[in-house]
Amino acid sequence: MTMSRRSFMATSALAAVATRTSSGQATTSPSTATVRWCANIEMWWRGLPFAARISAAAAAGFDAVEFWPWRNKDIAEVAAVAADRGVEIAQFTGWGFSPGLNDPANHDAFVEEVRAGCATAHRMKCTRMTIVGGNDQPGMTQAQMHAHIIEGLRLAAPVAEDEGVMMILEPMNIRVDHPGHCLYGSVDAVAICRAVDSPMVKINWDLYHMQISEGDLCGRLRDGFDQLGYIQVADHPGRHEPGTGEINYGRVLQELHALGYAGPIGVECSPQDNEETATARLAAAARWSAQ
Repeated sequence: MTMSRRSFMATSALAAVATRTSSGQATTSPSTATVRWCANIEMWWRGLPFAARISAAAAAGFDAVEFWPWRNKDIAEVAAVAADRGVEIAQFTGWGFSPGLNDPANHDAFVEEVRAGCATAHRMKCTRMTIVGGNDQPGMTQAQMHAHIIEGLRLAAPVAEDEGVMMILEPMNIRVDHPGHCLYGSVDAVAICRAVDSPMVKINWDLYHMQISEGDLCGRLRDGFDQLGYIQVADHPGRHEPGTGEINYGRVLQELHALGYAGPIGVECSPQDNEETATARLAAAARWSAQ
């Protein structure tokens, strides 16, 4: 199946009705936007050099991308290619699994890494970075680890607020991908972010992890929407694109729209067949959400 950039953007409403300026960059009409997909270029186009994946995303109709750690990337090249192709860097990982944020011994290093991450975000004109809570710490209860996460986020929140870069805390799932992690599901993540009480500390609400951890996706979104900072998707089982598993993404996308979420939606999944077929399935999910 062949799908052009124009037809993909029209059917999936990636950002809105797209036109081209004389410089070749995309312009959009936000008032018509319904779903704005953001390709995770760690998992899409893996056979290409990293920066070339940004160009591949643009050619496929995406106007935003996301990725994982920044320190192993050529940030100058990433920023230049993204600017040239009119692609937003929607978010990246600013603090990963190890060393754990859930250990207070790492808090000073965490604050300094958030400061460095904010500087990197500015180079890419990015406004979000993912924060991971950390794997289980020997001798600590879950409640203690969560309290340490709150403490660490409170220490770094003034940096994020001053720099205008949102820290988005990501809960994982225990059964399939991340046994031994300390933060699962939305309930604890919402409680942590409410305790920190910063407009620049919210949740990276990965619906794939949430489906495995707790289900009731629409209800949980309603309960915790005030703490939602960003959305990621993948279907389950398999962690492929929406339309390949059990999640009714048309219904979930309708709920997000009704709640008022208008940001990019990170497609953090491995294309089941290939990237072209995956983009067609994304277009179908967006059509379902508009019905």
